[in-house]
Amino acid sequence: MKRIVQEYSFSDEQLNTVKNLAAECGLLEETVKILFGRGIDDKQKIIDFINPSRKHFISPFKMRGMDEAVKLITRAREEDWAVVVYGDYDADGICAATIMSNALKDFGIIPTVYVPERRDGYGLNRAAIDAIFEEDFPQLFITVDCGISCADEVEYIKEQGAEVIVTDHHELPEVIPDCICINPKFNDGYIYDNLCGAGVALKVACALNGEDAYKYLDFAAIATVADSVPLTGENRDIVYEGLKLINDAPRSCYNHFLSKSEAAVNSQSIAFTIAPKINAAGRMGDAKAALRLFNETDENIIFDLSAKLTAYNAERQKYCDELYNSAKQKIKERGAYGRILMLWDEGWNAGFVGIVAARLADEFSRPVLLFVRNGDMLKGSARSVENVNIFEALKACSEYISEFGGHAQAAGVNVSADNFEKLEEALNGYLTENYRADDFVSKLYVNGVLDSQYSIRFVKELEMLEPFGVGNRRPMFEIDGGALDVRPVKPMSPHISVKSRNIELMYFGGAKFTYLMLSRAPKKFVFEYNVSTFRGREYVKGFIRDVVCPRTAGEAALQEIAVNNILTLSADEVACEKIYKTKEQIEGLSAGGYGTLYIAHDYATVEKFECVKNLPVELFSLSSANVSDTVLLSPCSDCDLSGYGQIVFLDSPCAGVRIASLKDRKVIICSEIEGNNFIKGLPCSREELLKIFAMVAANAGNAECADSGEAALKISFGFSPVHVAFALEVFRQLSLIDYANGKINVVRGVRTELANSPLYNIALKFNG
Repeated sequence: MKRIVQEYSFSDEQLNTVKNLAAECGLLEETVKILFGRGIDDKQKIIDFINPSRKHFISPFKMRGMDEAVKLITRAREEDWAVVVYGDYDADGICAATIMSNALKDFGIIPTVYVPERRDGYGLNRAAIDAIFEEDFPQLFITVDCGISCADEVEYIKEQGAEVIVTDHHELPEVIPDCICINPKFNDGYIYDNLCGAGVALKVACALNGEDAYKYLDFAAIATVADSVPLTGENRDIVYEGLKLINDAPRSCYNHFLSKSEAAVNSQSIAFTIAPKINAAGRMGDAKAALRLFNETDENIIFDLSAKLTAYNAERQKYCDELYNSAKQKIKERGAYGRILMLWDEGWNAGFVGIVAARLADEFSRPVLLFVRNGDMLKGSARSVENVNIFEALKACSEYISEFGGHAQAAGVNVSADNFEKLEEALNGYLTENYRADDFVSKLYVNGVLDSQYSIRFVKELEMLEPFGVGNRRPMFEIDGGALDVRPVKPMSPHISVKSRNIELMYFGGAKFTYLMLSRAPKKFVFEYNVSTFRGREYVKGFIRDVVCPRTAGEAALQEIAVNNILTLSADEVACEKIYKTKEQIEGLSAGGYGTLYIAHDYATVEKFECVKNLPVELFSLSSANVSDTVLLSPCSDCDLSGYGQIVFLDSPCAGVRIASLKDRKVIICSEIEGNNFIKGLPCSREELLKIFAMVAANAGNAECADSGEAALKISFGFSPVHVAFALEVFRQLSLIDYANGKINVVRGVRTELANSPLYNIALKFNG
C-alpha cells in the first residue's frame, strides 16, 4: 500500500507571503512554494539557495578548535614532525583522507596516510595504532571522519608520545577525547552542523591554505553526496562548486567512472556512478585501493585501479543480490507479518547486510535487522523507514542487546543468539505500542498537482533547485488520469510511453501496469519533470515514478476487469489445496495487518464483505511488496503473491485457480459467491466468433499490442471489449493469431475446431 502526501500545506497568510516573495525574487509562485515549504522562507535565503556559491562558505575559524589545530600543525611543519592522517574505509573517509593529506602537503608536510579496512572495525583501534607507531613513530596524529567517540584510543595515542587532532562530523558522545577536536556538532560559532567528514577536512584545508584548498571541492562534493548528509546550507554550496570542477575538468582518478554520453554530471551521477565504486573497495576489504586511486598520478596505474574498483562494484552487486535473494527466501519461509523484520545467516557477509537491510526496509515499509552469526554472537545492521526511529526502539529493548549504536534510520547491533527471538518479540511489541499502522505506509511526497498544461518556465525554474538529494528531494508532482493512451517504447519493451491530457509521460518498467493505464479506473501518477535536448531543441517529459489508485477505482473499470478475468481464465489451472468456507466464516477470519490477501473477480463482491471495508483495493497486480492486508481485484495470472501467508478468495473462481504463484499453496474460497459474472453472455456461437475474426483480420497490424487484453482495450473492433478479448484468446489458443513483433498477426492456413480451445469449452458451460 502506498499513499500520496502533499509535502506542505499553507495558511492564507503563508500563501500571501509566498506571493510577495515570488514577486520580489522574480520567480513563479509554484517555485517559491517548494522553497518556502522546505524552510527557505525569506528573500535572502531564496537568493542564496538558487545561487549556490563558494561566496557563502563559512569561515573555518568559527569552528571550535580550528585555531589551535592550525597552530599545532604549523609547529609540526616547523619542527619537521612525522604526521599520520587516519581515515575511514568508506567514500567519505577516503575523500576526507585525500583532502587532508594533500592539504598538508600543500602546507609543507608530507604525511603518512592510514585507512583501516572494514574487518578492522570503524574508528580508531589499538591494533592499528600499534602498527602505525611500530612503522612510523608519528608525533602528530590527525583523524578524519572518525575519532570523536574514541576517547580511550586517543589517550592511548597520547601515551605513545604523539599529539592528536580529531576531525569528525558524527554525533557527540558523552565523553569527548582530551585533545583538539574539530566537529561541526559542537555548539560554537559555526552555524552549520551537517558537514560530512570530508567537508570538515576541507575546512581544515581552508584554514591552512586559504582559497587554494578549493581545488579539492570535487572530493568534498563526492563525499557529501555519498555520505547522505543533507544537501542544504553549506553542503549545497560545496556540492554545487564541486560539480563545477567535475564537469569543467574531471580528474583522471574518477573520470573512468563517468558516462561519456551524459550531458553533465550531477548529484545523481555521483550517487550512482562514482560513490558506489569508492564504497565497493571498502566493502570488498581493499579500501586502500580507493585511496591509492585518488592520490595516483600515473595514468596507467589510474586505469588499472579504476578497473579494479569497477570490478569490485560488480562483485559487490553480485554478493548483495545473492544476500538479498537469500533473505527473501527466508522471509518467504517464515513470513513477514510483524512490524519488524529480523533475519540471520552464518554465510552472509557483514559488509553487505546494511545495504540489503535498507533495500528490504524500503520494499517492506518497516524496519529490518540483518545479522551475520559467528558462534554464539550475531553482528548486524538495522535500517528503518521514515517515520520509525529504530535507535529509540533499540534503546527501549537494550536489555536484550550486547551492543548497539547509530541514529534514527540506521544502527549497528550485536546480540547473543540466545536473545535473538527475545529481541524480535520486544521490538515488535515496542513498535506496535508506540507507532500507528499509518507510520508503516509508504509515502509518496508531491509538490503539486498538474491539472492544466505545464509551464516551461516552471520546469526551467525547477532546474535551479539542483543539486537534489537528502534534505532537498527532487520535486515530484501528481497528475490524475482515467483511460490513457499507452504504447511500448518498442515491441516487447518493459518501458512504456503514456499520453495524458497535459503532458507526455515515460514509465520505465511500467509495462506490467498497462491494463491499469488503459482502464478507466481513476488513478494518480507521481512523476518528475525532465528536460532533454535533441538537435538543439528542448523537450519536456514527465517520468512516472509510481501509480496509486483510490479504493473505488474498480467500480469505474468493470469492463477492463472483465477483460483481465478473461486473460487469467485462459491461463493454465494450477494445483492447490482448496478450503471452502461460508461468507460468515470468512468474515470471522483473523488478520493481523500483514500477510492476508483477499482476492475478488468483481468489484461488487468486495462491497459484500465487512471484513475488508477498510483495506486498500488494488487492481490487476500489487503495487507494493510489503504484504500488508490488501484486497486484490482481478489478479493477473503471473501476479506474484508468494509473500502472503493467507490467501482468501471472496468469490469462487469459475474454473479453478489460475494464478501461477499459488501452485501447491493452501487457499480459502468463499463457497457462497460465484466469481463468474464476467463469463456470462460471451459469444460462443461459431457465427458470432467468425464475425469477430473477420474484423480482427481487417485490423491486424494496425496497432501495437502485446496480448489479447491490450488489443481489446486499444482497438475499436465494433464489439464489446470483453467479447473481443474472449474471441482473441480463443483464436490464440487455436493458433489462428499471434502477437509476434507486438502486433496482431493472422496465421493463414490453420484448420481447427473451436472445441480445441480450453477457454471456449469453459465459456460454453456457462453459455450453452
